[in-house]
Amino acid sequence: MDSSYSAISKKPSYVELQKQTKDEESFNVVADDDEELDDLDFDVVVADYTKSNQGSGIYGAVFNLTTSIIGAGIMALPATMKVLGLILGFVLIIIMGILSEISVELLIRFSVLYKSKSYGEVVQFALGKTARVLSEICIIVNNGGVLVVYLIIMGDVMSGSLHHIGVLDQWLGNGFWDHRKVLILIVMVIFLAPLCALNKIDSLSLTSAASVGLAVVFVVVCFVVATIKLIQGTIDTPRMTPDFGSKKAILDLLVVIPIMSNAYVCHFNVQPIYNELEGRSPHKMNRVGRITTAICVVVYASTAVSGYLLFGKDTEADILTNFDQDLGIRFSSAVNYIVRIGYILHLVLVFPVIHFSLRETVNTLLFEGSPPLTESKKRSLGLTVILLALIYIGSTMIPNIWTAFKFTGATSAVSLGFTFPALIALRLGKQTNSLSLAEKSVSWLMLILAVVVSVVGTIGNIYSLESKSD
Repeated sequence: MDSSYSAISKKPSYVELQKQTKDEESFNVVADDDEELDDLDFDVVVADYTKSNQGSGIYGAVFNLTTSIIGAGIMALPATMKVLGLILGFVLIIIMGILSEISVELLIRFSVLYKSKSYGEVVQFALGKTARVLSEICIIVNNGGVLVVYLIIMGDVMSGSLHHIGVLDQWLGNGFWDHRKVLILIVMVIFLAPLCALNKIDSLSLTSAASVGLAVVFVVVCFVVATIKLIQGTIDTPRMTPDFGSKKAILDLLVVIPIMSNAYVCHFNVQPIYNELEGRSPHKMNRVGRITTAICVVVYASTAVSGYLLFGKDTEADILTNFDQDLGIRFSSAVNYIVRIGYILHLVLVFPVIHFSLRETVNTLLFEGSPPLTESKKRSLGLTVILLALIYIGSTMIPNIWTAFKFTGATSAVSLGFTFPALIALRLGKQTNSLSLAEKSVSWLMLILAVVVSVVGTIGNIYSLESKSD
C-alpha cells in the first residue's frame, strides 16, 4: 500500500490539508464552507478517484471481510459462553457485532473523505504521526498473534495436545509423522507460503469464499449434533448467567471479556478491501460491512451456543480439541474428522488474508515512502519469508490460544476495533462538523468500552499470572 498522503483539491466545497508547525506531526482539516461540507456527497468526492477502478465485486469483498473476522476466534467463543452464560454471551455477541459495524462505517467515511489508502493514513490525519505508528504496531501485534494462534490450532488438532489425541495419532498411531513442530513447518511451506506470496487481496477472493463455506459446515455440524443430543435429553443444563461465586470465576470473567471484544476485529483489512472494490463508494462498502456483520453474528451465535451445549463445563479454550471423543451419536468418528479437518482447511485459507495486511503494515512502517509491494517482488517475498519464520517461532513458544487471545484482546484488538475508530470519528467529526448526535454518542460509547476492556483485561491477565505462579 502507498504509505504517503495526497493533498485534496483546494476548492470551496472541498477540504484543505494544512500542516502544523515544524514540531507537530498532526494534520487538521479546515472547511471553507461548513454548510456545504455537511451536505458533502462522499460518492461525488471519490468519483474521479474511483473512475478507473477495476477490482472485486461486492460478494468477493464480503468473502474477504468475513474471512478476516471468522478465523480462530470462533474456536474460543464456546469457552466464553461457558463463563458468561448463554444469555449474557448471546447478547454480547450481538452488541459487539453492531458496534464493530458502526466503527467500520465511520472508518470508511473519513478514509474516503481524506483519500486515505490505509488504516494508518486515516489515523495520521486525525491524530498525528505518532498515533499512526502506534496503530501500525497494533496491527502487527494483533495479526501476528492471530496467525500464531492459527498454527497452534493446527498443531493441536493434527498432533494432539496434553489432554487430547491428534488426528494423525488416531489414523497412524504415534510416530515421527506427528511431531508437532515438523508438521506445522510442512503445512507452512507447502500450503501457506504460496498463498501468502500473492500481492493482491482480490487474488484471495475464491479461497476466502471456500473458507467461509468450511466455517459454515463447521457451524451446521455443531448445531445439528447439539440439536440431536438436546432431543435425546443427553445435554446437561447450561449456565444461563455468569458465576460470581468464587475468585476463579470472577477472574475467568475478567479474562473472557477481551476475548469477546476480539471477535469482530477486521478493521486492518477494511481499506485494502475497499481499495480493490470495483466501482467503490462508501455506500457500497457499507453494504459489504452490513452483510458481513449479519453473517458473522449468525455464525458466532450458532457456534457459541451449540458448542457450549455439546460439551458443557468440559468445553476447552479451543473447542476443536473437544472433537476427539464419542459425541453420543451415530457416525461420531466421521463427524469428528469432518469438523477437525474441515476447520484446519478453513484456517489454511484464512491465514493469507490476515498475513496480507500484516505484511503491508510492516512494509509501510519499515519502508515508508518506498514503492508498493506490487512493484517490488523481492521486498515482498523477503518480508513474507521473514514474517512466516517469526510466526512459526511464536507458535512453538506460546502454550495455547487462550493465552494469545486474552493478551491481544486487551491491547491491540480493542485499540484497532474501537479506540482508534472512535478517536478518528470524534476528532475529524468535530473539525468538519459532520457527525450527528447519535454518531457522537456511539463514538463515545466505543471509546469508553475500549478503555474498560483494556483495564479489565489487563487486571485479569495480571491476576491470572499471579494465580499460576502461586
